[in-house]
Amino acid sequence: MKIFGKERTDGATHDGQGEERKGVIDRVKYNGEADELVWKFPYDNLSVGTQLIVNQSQEAIFYSGGAAADVFGPGTHTVSANNIPILRKIINLPFGGNTPFTAEVWYVNKTVKRGLKWGTPSPITVFDPFYQLELQIGVAGEFGVRIKDSTLFITEVVGTLHLAVTADIVQNFKAIIIRKISTLINNYVMAHNINFSQLAGKTDEASDFVRAQIVEEFDKYGVEVVQFDVERITPIENDQLAEAREIQKQLTRQQRLGYTYQQERSFDVMQTAAGNEGSAGSTMGAGMGMGMGFGIGGAFGNQMGNMAGQINTQHQQQQQQAPGAVPPPPPAPVMFHVLINNAQQGPYDMNQLNQLAQSGQITRETYVWKNGMPQWAKASECAELINLFGAVPPPPPPPM
Repeated sequence: MKIFGKERTDGATHDGQGEERKGVIDRVKYNGEADELVWKFPYDNLSVGTQLIVNQSQEAIFYSGGAAADVFGPGTHTVSANNIPILRKIINLPFGGNTPFTAEVWYVNKTVKRGLKWGTPSPITVFDPFYQLELQIGVAGEFGVRIKDSTLFITEVVGTLHLAVTADIVQNFKAIIIRKISTLINNYVMAHNINFSQLAGKTDEASDFVRAQIVEEFDKYGVEVVQFDVERITPIENDQLAEAREIQKQLTRQQRLGYTYQQERSFDVMQTAAGNEGSAGSTMGAGMGMGMGFGIGGAFGNQMGNMAGQINTQHQQQQQQAPGAVPPPPPAPVMFHVLINNAQQGPYDMNQLNQLAQSGQITRETYVWKNGMPQWAKASECAELINLFGAVPPPPPPPM
């Protein structure tokens, strides 16, 4: 699919110095392939009174001295100084009705070109805000365009780049997309707090987000984006992806067994204590034996949590008796994600949540979630958050 019927030359006819160069052209019509984006009429020896024929879905542009003189839509037009005012300046000799002049005529195809494939030639790096990791992904899709400003398109694309075939011009558009896609995908991931495991299912949302940003870039070339789709987002297998998957497995395990990250830290403390000599180890051994008799669900978690408290107390007493012993690490803070204006935000600790409650950004009806919760719930349904909103008075007594 050629963008020109022939290559551009230094002004000679594209077919050589034929008989057509001896006179003037009295009719100009499109003679290129049906799917060409731009086609240049091969002769420039025109005359006043020339018939210009423009087909449907085309525009014809007169160029003289490197400047666009006028644009003609579909139909048959008679070239004159009335419809091309610049002719009054470029024609100086009174030749009568067939005054000759030199000008180029370009035909521009205004139909929509769909199904143009694009894809990242190498992986792009995105930052996963949930797992706090940089991951590499491959992105691919389709786009469709239409030339909406013929003069701007020829000036910015054809005239400056001297592209010769449609494949070259499509490649130029793909380069625009590839140059912008890394930044736009990162912006989308951060704006919507998307993690790597969700990306593959977010192609429609990503398409809308990227399309809204890419339109302005194509406008610079007189081109309208009529279709833009992100069809595939593929994480690249590497160490970072393996680490993210391992974290995801741990979080899924915590949710399935019904305990939080803080409780898991307590389990770690108990396992350490079980390997130590003394009363703490004895208690741990007994606790593990008892634990086998409980279900692995919430009851087991509660029992083990109580045992963790006992072991921590014993461990503190041992530390008081043995100065210089390293104290245990502080417990991990309780962190909640919150849904504000239909957007997931956080995680926030209790101090931050208190500030949000004081400012009215979250209320009792705000949905929240933390590690260990099976699903989102209202803040009023979480025991840790009740005190953020104060006591709710009971309904007043009926009138006496």
